Amino acid sequence: MTVDAGTGIIEFSGPVLSGPAEERRGLWSVAGRLTFTRPQQQPQFVLDGWVLPGFVDAHCHIGLGPGGAVDEDTARAQAAADLNAGTLLVRDAGVPADTRWLQGSAGVPRIIRSGRHIARSRRYLRGLAVEVEPEQLVQEARKQARAGDGWVKLVGDWIDRSAGDLRPSFPAAVVRDAVAAAHDEGARVTAHCFAEDTIDDMLDAGIDCIEHATGLLPRHIPRLVEQAVPIVPTLVNIATFPDIARQAEAKFPRYAAHMLALWESRHERIGEAYDAGVRIHAGTDAGSVIKHGRIAEEILELHRAGLPAAAALDAACWSARKWLGAGAISEGAPADVVLCAEDPRQTLASVARLKHVVLGGKVVR
Repeated sequence: MTVDAGTGIIEFSGPVLSGPAEERRGLWSVAGRLTFTRPQQQPQFVLDGWVLPGFVDAHCHIGLGPGGAVDEDTARAQAAADLNAGTLLVRDAGVPADTRWLQGSAGVPRIIRSGRHIARSRRYLRGLAVEVEPEQLVQEARKQARAGDGWVKLVGDWIDRSAGDLRPSFPAAVVRDAVAAAHDEGARVTAHCFAEDTIDDMLDAGIDCIEHATGLLPRHIPRLVEQAVPIVPTLVNIATFPDIARQAEAKFPRYAAHMLALWESRHERIGEAYDAGVRIHAGTDAGSVIKHGRIAEEILELHRAGLPAAAALDAACWSARKWLGAGAISEGAPADVVLCAEDPRQTLASVARLKHVVLGGKVVR
């Protein structure tokens, strides 16, 4: 079934979660916007269930495949998979094609783009990133800041084949200059960080977010809290590390052992970070080898890592939307909500079997 976002009225008859601990009754979608005031007209549809903001996938690559950019039909199919899983807002984390054509398209989550990844030459997956040498990084950061929607994505580390292990991609001083340049352009900067030392360099540079954060150590945690830098662990992606290690072991044994160790301590690291007050947001890293539509798995993985159910939910809902400057459940906000059969704070697995998905006042599931 569908409801015209321009004229349709939906009544949400179940409990409404306008925050992790804020429950109320009485919510409607009128002309694609939420309201707590009962409209005079009768609703076309009455939807029952626990209502919460549409999920945020804070690390997602709609438009990216294993070999680079995908065609438009594939990109739409990726977007549809995310939407059907309840992801209604995506923070793009780098795509090698201009995906602005997707923004505002029917049946597509709202997308906040970050332009292309910026990586060191020959130090990343082929065909995915703009590859530069250190002396070009600052200029490229400015370029990508202007190309995106307020975000720049750096590849902070990758395997250095000459060293046989993970190494930072760029000198720390150059990273500081690049982050400052992006900030000058009005953009925030996030960085792919697998290794331990890379996180130090990024925090020194004034980074705005850390992706993956597998190298998180006790020394990093107070700085993340003090600098208000969130992490996006992408645990469904980190689950691939054992396979990466097996494939690399014969040629790069140090790298393989390092990747396996990072995987083994992943839940412990995230739990310690949460306990210390580090902000954590949910992201799947969908695109390339990770299938789209896995936001529920990421939420459940964060719970396994030690986040209480409400906090794991918050990582993909209320706090994630506030961080990205997007509306949640409030008067006049876009009617972007999902409905669960049970209270997801008590039965977190209900996020994997949504009753309904509503985007812009249109029932898409």
